[in-house]
This record gives sequence, C-alpha cells and structure tokens, in this order.
Amino acid sequence: MKINKFFPFAFIFFFLNSAGLPLGLTYMALLSPFFYWWVVTTRKQEILLPFLSVLLPFIVIQIINGVETKSYVISFLNLITVYVFCQVFYTFLKTCQDIESIFRKLLVINFIFCLIAIPVYFTPFSDIFWINQFLTGGIDNYKRFRLFTYEASYYATLFTPLFFFFLLQIVFRLNKISLWLLIPMIALPYILSFSLGVLTAIIIATGTTYLFYIRSLTVKKRVLNIILLVCICSVSLFIVLINFFPDNTLFIRISNIFSGHDSSGKGRTAEAFFLANKIVNLKNPYWGIGMGQIKIIGADIIRNFYQYDNDYTITIPNATAEMLAVFGWIGVSLRIGLEIFMFFFTKVWTNYYRFALFIFIFIYQLSGSFITSAGEYVIWILAFTTVFKEFDIRKPGKDINTSPDSARYD
Repeated sequence: MKINKFFPFAFIFFFLNSAGLPLGLTYMALLSPFFYWWVVTTRKQEILLPFLSVLLPFIVIQIINGVETKSYVISFLNLITVYVFCQVFYTFLKTCQDIESIFRKLLVINFIFCLIAIPVYFTPFSDIFWINQFLTGGIDNYKRFRLFTYEASYYATLFTPLFFFFLLQIVFRLNKISLWLLIPMIALPYILSFSLGVLTAIIIATGTTYLFYIRSLTVKKRVLNIILLVCICSVSLFIVLINFFPDNTLFIRISNIFSGHDSSGKGRTAEAFFLANKIVNLKNPYWGIGMGQIKIIGADIIRNFYQYDNDYTITIPNATAEMLAVFGWIGVSLRIGLEIFMFFFTKVWTNYYRFALFIFIFIYQLSGSFITSAGEYVIWILAFTTVFKEFDIRKPGKDINTSPDSARYD
C-alpha cells in the first residue's frame, strides 16, 4: 500500500511530537530548519521577514524596558519554530492531494491507542497514556487520557479538526467508515480526556453552526436523526447518572462551576486575565513584559495568588491572557483584529467545516491554550484556508452531494 509522503510527519506531529523530549521541546521544533528550507523552495518566497518585522517593535520596546536575556532568547526561538511550523502546515494544505486519507489514518490509529489505553488505565503503567491531574474541588489525582502529549486538554484540542471533519462526513453522508464505528471513534477521545473546556467549546461551535445554517441543515433527514439520537442519549445518560451515580465526577465538576468553586475553570478564565493584567502592569501594559518573562516577573504574583510551592511551573493557562501579559494590549488587539479580518477576508462562513473550527477556536482561546500551541494554530490555519471543498455552502438546490453514490457506510 502506498503511503502518502506527508503521513510520517502528520503521525509524528499528532502522536509523538514531544515524546521522549525535555519539557517544551518538540520534534517539529528540531525539524524547523528543514521545514524552513522546504517551504521556501516550494513556495519560492521568504517567510520569516514579514513575521520578524511585526515582532520588531515589541522586541525593541521590551528590551529597552528590561528582560531576562536567556529566557527571552529561548522563548523567541521557540516562537520562531512554531511560526515556521504554521507555514509548513499551510503549505501542506495547499500541496497535499489527499488530506482525507491522512485524517482517516490518524483517526483509526488514535482509536486503536484509545482501546489499548483503557485496560492500561488499571495497571502500574497507566502514565504511558494517562495523566493524574487536579480536576476540581474534591477531585484530585484524576486520571485523564492524554495519549503521548503533555496534557489532556491539549490532546483534546489536537483531536478537534478530526472530530469536526468526520462529524460533517456523517451529516452529509460522505463517510467511508461505517457510521456505527465512526461515532465511537470520534466520541471516545473526548470521553477519556474529560476536557470540559474543549467539550464546551465544541458544543457551542456545533450549536452555532447549526443555527447559522439552520435552513440548509434542518431539511436533511440525517441531521434531524442525529439531533434526536443525541437528545435521547443525553437524557438517558442523565437519568442513569442521577439515579445510580449521583456523586459522579461530571456532576461534581458542573456543580462546582455553577457554585463558583471550580478553581480549574476559574484559573483558565477570569483568574488568568486578572493575573495577566496584574503582571503586564509591572512593565508596559501596551507592549507587554516580553517572551519568557512570565516565569521571571510573574512568578511571585502567581505563586502568592495560588499559594504554590517554589518548584511549581509558572504559566498562564489561557492563550489570550498570556498574549496580554507577553505582548500587552497592542498584541491582544492585533491578535483579535487579525482573526476577525481573516474571517471576512477568507469568507469562513462559506464552508461548514471552516466555520465550525473558527467558532470553536475563537471561544477556546478565551478559556485555555497557550500562545505557542501548535495544535491551536493548526485549527486557525484550517479555518482560514480553502480546504475540504466538499463542505462548501452551495446555492439552494445545489448543496453538498449526498446522493446514494456519494454515501459510503451508514
């Protein structure tokens, strides 16, 4: 069987990007010199100068205000490697002829790992696939599926492009995998990872997409069947849990969220912005404190706020809040402004897949992620690139082909 030349890189990125490497280092970063050469020779254009020209004012002002040089340089180089990877992924989307087959292979392999991880959960080797984390008040050392990534929420974010792709294949009868096999393949990763932040953003994105295209989607019988099935399963699950497992983890987490006692959720939202604003005001609220400086300048503020030990890794677990601390209000304004501009410039609303991804990541950036998350940028690039035209919005009467010939396995 012929293997797509891009698949080994997709496999490494999705499954092994940080496996066996020190924290913060990835194989995509190590390959960035090769990637840079490939992009430049493929597209016949320089890619670094425009990015560096945008960063230059921040660099100059931040250095003038004072930075810890070693952390600044390391974080700057890390940001460059992430940017190079983004250019690589965009080039891949424009040159690969069979992205669907890569997605399908990743989905199948991921499902196999999920099935393997379930029995491993009960063994002393569970840390291969699972991570013990504080989840919410009253639930500590909770095991969540992270596969080979550094954290369960990042794994769930990484899986999201596959989820929406195959969900839309189900909706439009384009699936080449049996429906009853495909449903657990796209649902199990979220059940095991138990990332409520990602799940909430997915639910909002799915609901928003349906409401935005309600006229064209409601006429499809399969859409109504899916809605009915989800409602029945949700109500059934709720009845079972409330009668037989009233003290389950999901109910405790939701109860803590509504009562204001969910420290994990608050730490990724309101508290993240509060701390970021407090930290950035120590230097320059407009231009930020600089790359790699949160753990230097913000260490005492964050540790004192949460009463952390001195050996606790200092982070702001929210991409937008971290952007505020590192690049100030100008950086945040550029980020949000660019996202809105690209939404209209690339006409995101003309494609179901791109629209769903945009809504998801726009929401999730306000409640999680981080500014060097390659998984997040993959979603942004997919949202702003004209790929998967089978999900384009057609004129009335010329919607996505859902004829019997296009359907695969129901």
